[in-house]
Amino acid sequence: MDYNVLWFILIAVLFTGFFFLEGFDYGVGILLPFISGREKDRSQVISSIAPVWDGNEVWMITAGGALFAAFPHVYATMFSTFYIALFLMLMALILRGAAFELRHHHESLLWQQTWDKAIFIGSALPALLWGVAMTDLLIGLPISKDMIYKGAFLDLLSPASVVGGIAFVSLFTFHGANFLALKLEKDRLHLTIQKLGLMGGKIAFISLALLTLLIHQKVNLALHPITVVLFLLALVSLLLGYLSMKHRNELRAFILTGLSIVCISAGFFSALFPRLMVSSLNPDWSLTIRNAASTEYTLSIMTIAALCLVPVVLIYQGWTYWVFRHRIKAGQDHANY
Repeated sequence: MDYNVLWFILIAVLFTGFFFLEGFDYGVGILLPFISGREKDRSQVISSIAPVWDGNEVWMITAGGALFAAFPHVYATMFSTFYIALFLMLMALILRGAAFELRHHHESLLWQQTWDKAIFIGSALPALLWGVAMTDLLIGLPISKDMIYKGAFLDLLSPASVVGGIAFVSLFTFHGANFLALKLEKDRLHLTIQKLGLMGGKIAFISLALLTLLIHQKVNLALHPITVVLFLLALVSLLLGYLSMKHRNELRAFILTGLSIVCISAGFFSALFPRLMVSSLNPDWSLTIRNAASTEYTLSIMTIAALCLVPVVLIYQGWTYWVFRHRIKAGQDHANY
């Protein structure tokens, strides 16, 4: 295995880890306005992710940094292609971070509800945009021979990419509901969480099945048997996760929705390999791990740095989840962590 392949795999792993971890706290943020009108309940919901939400975003920053260093041409083309979408995502994430910090600084109901809506927007919009972007990268974009995007902003929106966005939002919502069921004490909130989660699970299953068919119209999945297996496994995991939540087996449901996210992300990257961005104008103009990579020397230095730093990040993240592994009790507040 050469450095180019190694860094493709590492970036795929980083994005997959990001979708798994950030997926459930996006889901919690999406569910927040609908779970309860009581401030005590909403504060409890936020406390479930307060110690970990910012740490989860480290995976996105790390993945973006790795992409910039290992495949700079992809980074440049991707940012120019998704410029408006990335700007909207950045604004949503800033709004979300500010909302987590500010909602507890005033006891006014209007103040708290305003920031709760900001958390919802800051969670739902990035989830939607990630689904659109991942689908676009796979089905192809009008990229020229010079690695320049030749389309307009609205060209990013196709039936497949819109369904991909809906699939990500609903799947993250389902994942977040299972996380909440694990973290909160079993009380009256659990019934509401279960109803919302099962609704998200239904939409996720239907949209993912439809997305697979739409992708197949653009990409001959018969040429990518591993991707087909991974997408089917994602659908099976979703179905089993739905049944597990229905029977109130929270841990199994959470593991299965997490497995579904991992399979979907791995399926996207397996279908892309060895490409990173597909050109719809000419397949030969696609950005690959060869024509878009840094020098071998740069990749070798980065590999050494990654071997030193990535284990530290994993250990710290694991320690954080271990410390805050217990259920949130009524009245317990982690919101200021």
